[in-house]
Amino acid sequence: MTRPKTLAGRIAYTSRKPGRVGEERGRETFVMARHADGSLTITAHCEIDEPAPTVERDVIYSMDAQDRPTDCHVRLTVGGTFMGAGLFRMTPGLITCDSFGPSIGRISQAIPVEGAYDGFGTHPIIGDAYMTRCMDLALGPHKRPLRTFLPSVDHRGATPPLAVESRIFIEYVGEADATTPAGHFHCRRFRFSDEEGGMVGKDGAHPVYDVWVTADENSVFVQGGVDGYMQTWYELVELGKL
Repeated sequence: MTRPKTLAGRIAYTSRKPGRVGEERGRETFVMARHADGSLTITAHCEIDEPAPTVERDVIYSMDAQDRPTDCHVRLTVGGTFMGAGLFRMTPGLITCDSFGPSIGRISQAIPVEGAYDGFGTHPIIGDAYMTRCMDLALGPHKRPLRTFLPSVDHRGATPPLAVESRIFIEYVGEADATTPAGHFHCRRFRFSDEEGGMVGKDGAHPVYDVWVTADENSVFVQGGVDGYMQTWYELVELGKL
């Protein structure tokens, strides 16, 4: 399949908690723009209605033609109030961040980075799916540590944007088909797990998170869910070309 230059879509966030199964708890719209030099920019707007306080997140995230992070801008509103905004820049051996917000003032970071890392975790669902490209599918189903940097280790990303390293795990489960309101897709299934507490939430480690991703060069999120105390489900409801 020929790679489209730009894809746009919408992801529905719903609940799987008892008594609330299928209820909308948020939404995400995204654009994936492939540039002439092979680099990619993902733009996402996310809204989380439940649990309170509400979270609104705007992200612009770019990678080079080899899927290496180059820059990211994050802006957060929590409970209807501006929480913070940050600009991250990734260069060989260094990640910088310039961030500001009511609770942190203005902060500049320069974090030396030794060795390779797998990506930058931006928190939008579409970004989670694209990060699965770091897995070597030639090895077949397998599990390994995932070294990432994040703008927040909070489970909802609801803290002022600051760069922090996090180690979780990713597992390639295998191929599977999935059907959503956006259509029928041949997918690869992956599983994220937080066995060493790399993420921080009200109830400890992040619960297991399963995702189905299109089995093509675009790696678009199709469906997925988080178990444990979160009990959430995410589903691609619209997808098209711009």
